[in-house]
Amino acid sequence: MDSANCTGWHCTPNNDTSINSFYFYETEQFVILWFLFILIVLGNSAVICALKFGVKRRSRMNFFIMHLAVADLCVGVLSVLTDIVWRSSVTWKAGNTACKVVRYSQAVVTYSSTYVLVALSIDRYYAIKYPMNFCGSWRRARWLVGIAWFTSFILSIPIAILFHVRPIQGSPQCWIEFAEPWQWQLYMSLVALALFVIPALIISICYILIIVTIWAKSKLPNKECT
Repeated sequence: MDSANCTGWHCTPNNDTSINSFYFYETEQFVILWFLFILIVLGNSAVICALKFGVKRRSRMNFFIMHLAVADLCVGVLSVLTDIVWRSSVTWKAGNTACKVVRYSQAVVTYSSTYVLVALSIDRYYAIKYPMNFCGSWRRARWLVGIAWFTSFILSIPIAILFHVRPIQGSPQCWIEFAEPWQWQLYMSLVALALFVIPALIISICYILIIVTIWAKSKLPNKECT
C-alpha cells in the first residue's frame, strides 16, 4: 500500500501518480466561490453603508454589527477572492513571504468573525444582567471588540509560522508540511477547538445565562404580588 503525505488541505501519495486535486469539479468550485464572493461583498457592504449613513442613533448593537460586517467583508476579499485567484493559476506565484502574509491575514479575519460574535454574546448578557449600568456599557463594548481582534491576531501567529511555499505535484504551493500524520491531526484539532468549540461553548453559556436571568426577573413581579 502506498503511503501519503498530508499537506495543507490535501493528501499527496508518495508515488506522485495522483491526480491534481485542484481539478476536481473545477467549474462547480468556481461557480460556488464566485457566488459566495459576490454575496459576501454585496451583503456586508450594504450593512456597513446602512450603519454608517442610514442610522442616526449610535448603539452598542450597531457597533458590534459594524465590526462583524467588516470582518466578514474581509473574509470575502482575503479568503474567497484569494482562493479564486489561486485556483485560476493553480500554482502559487507570489513567493514565500506573500504566502505567510496572505495565510496569516485569512486566519485573522476568520477568527475575528467568530470572536466578535463571542464579544457580542458577552455584551448581551451583561446588558440584560445589569440593565442600569449605562456608564460602563460603551467602554465594555470597546474592550470586548478590542479583545476579540487581539485574540484573532494572536491565534493566527502559528499559521504564519507553519505555512510556506513548497513543491506539490511538481508546482509551488502555499502549504503546511507535517512529518507525521498525528501532527496534522493535532493541528486540525487545535484549530477546531479555537475556531469552533471554545467560541460555541462561550456563546452557549452566555445565552443560557441570559435565559436564566430573564426567567428569574420575570418571576419577581409575581413574588411581589403574593
